Amino acid sequence: MCSFLFLFHNFGTASEVKFEKKRIKIGTATLTVEIADTPERLNRGLMDRQKMGEDEGMLFIFSEEDIRHFWMKNTYIPLSIGFFSKDKKLVDVQDMDAVRSAVEIPKNYSSKKPAKYALEVNQGWFSRHKIRPKYAFEFVEHTQSK
Repeated sequence: MCSFLFLFHNFGTASEVKFEKKRIKIGTATLTVEIADTPERLNRGLMDRQKMGEDEGMLFIFSEEDIRHFWMKNTYIPLSIGFFSKDKKLVDVQDMDAVRSAVEIPKNYSSKKPAKYALEVNQGWFSRHKIRPKYAFEFVEHTQSK
């Protein structure tokens, strides 16, 4: 069964949803990610953000591997999304276009293979760091909650 990460419910503003932060490493690149691992966090994602640091992102963690579907509702930052298998290996990367207004109907982006993790970063991050399929990520240290 396919899972859909469509953000039909509003779980409060971004400031009301707290995200734990962790550091991950992929290849030679290290970045700080906010962890989306609860229904509230998975639904909020990067909605309503206006900017994100170059080596920052959001890591979505699902309970099982499946085809994943994302859209850019109320997301104003152009993003790249990497889908990772249950063994944390990159299986697909796609660029996602930012919406221009709150009334624009966003495009749907689906993983080409089953994924347990999805990593959203600034658009082009994977190519700038030469991260390709089969690269794996690992957690390197725990930081703080936001």
